[in-house]
Order: sequence, then structure tokens, then C-alpha cells
Amino acid sequence: MVKITLLYAAVLAAMSIVLSARAGFFRGKVRVSILYGDPHNAELAQRVRVHQNFLEYVPLLLILMGGIELSGGNPLFLYIVGTVLILARIAHATGLKHDNIEHPLRAVGAGTTALLMLACIVYALILTFT
Repeated sequence: MVKITLLYAAVLAAMSIVLSARAGFFRGKVRVSILYGDPHNAELAQRVRVHQNFLEYVPLLLILMGGIELSGGNPLFLYIVGTVLILARIAHATGLKHDNIEHPLRAVGAGTTALLMLACIVYALILTFT
């Protein structure tokens, strides 16, 4: 059973639906079917990029979490990773701005996600080879 990972997968899947809806509804509002319109709609591009970035990192982390859980990894580690991942993705989604690459929440979200990925990679390798 992977109940811990399943909990975070459910919460993160709900977050993905929200991010997708934000992009999709806005796409309908500005009547742009694909890409970002002509002329380029920066707000649409931003909403799409937030969702894309989420989809680039979250599934890999959930796969690692599930593998760690199935391999007998520490439940506390998984709860911490899952909770911090949710907070990091909220920070990143809030901080990714088309007109401000230096927004602090973007860096916090991206950096924290990368650190979580690295921690899970190392832990997964330790579990694999011990």
C-alpha cells in the first residue's frame, strides 16, 4: 500500500486541476485556441507555464515517493516531502510572473522543489542499494 503517496497524489492532482482550469478558462475568455495569441498574451502564457512547470516536476516526485514508500521508507520523511511539495508548488505558482523573473516566491518554489527531488533521489538510491 502507498497510502501516504496516494494522499499527496490526490491533493496535488486537485492542484493540477485548478492550475489547468485557470489556464483553460482564461484561454476561452481571450479566445485563443493554441499557443498564446497574436499579439502574444503574456497573462495566458504565464498561466499555461505555471501549469506546465507543475506537470514537469510533480509526477516525478510522486513516483519517487511511491517507490520510497513501497521500499519501506520512513513515513515521516514522506509526510514532510509531500507537505513541503504542496507549499513549494503554491509558492511557485504564486511567484511565476511574466513581468518579474526575480519574484522571491518563484525562487523559493523552484528551489524547494529541486531540493525535494534531490532528497528523494538520494533516499531512493540508499533504499535500493541497502
